[in-house]
Amino acid sequence: MRPVTPPPTPTMTPTRPSTLLAAFAVAAALAWVLIGRYYGRIPQLPWLPLVTFVLLAVAEAMTARATRIRIERRPGTTPVEPLAVARLAALAKASSLGAALFAGLYAGVFVFLLDQRDRLAAAAHDLPVAGGGVLTCAALLAAALWLERACRIPRHPDDPPDASV
Repeated sequence: MRPVTPPPTPTMTPTRPSTLLAAFAVAAALAWVLIGRYYGRIPQLPWLPLVTFVLLAVAEAMTARATRIRIERRPGTTPVEPLAVARLAALAKASSLGAALFAGLYAGVFVFLLDQRDRLAAAAHDLPVAGGGVLTCAALLAAALWLERACRIPRHPDDPPDASV
């Protein structure tokens, strides 16, 4: 009879920069190829997604600050539920990957439009939107990474220095 092994313990690791960079690069390359092929068939780039990215970035940054304060149990705050922290960490990981993908899409479009701005009037009009898209997605990415970091449990003074938290 085989020995019964316990199921693996679920863990959540910090987001790897290489994952975000790979997602950004693949999305940028794909967007650059597709926009070059289909640019004449799409409408002008809208500003509304940029507003959404900014609002998400602000919301995640505010949540990161509040979460860190509550995890540190500063005076005047209530402790945060562990399940809520796990959910916020999952949100942060998903937001950082989504922001990297969208930043890549906007970057690919931006590079194409930068090359075409003298030849196409529409490209000159869409260029600020694409550039703003890269910037707002970068802001969302930064806020998501901050939220993910805020969800970490602080080190206890008795923990060994090499213990991962």
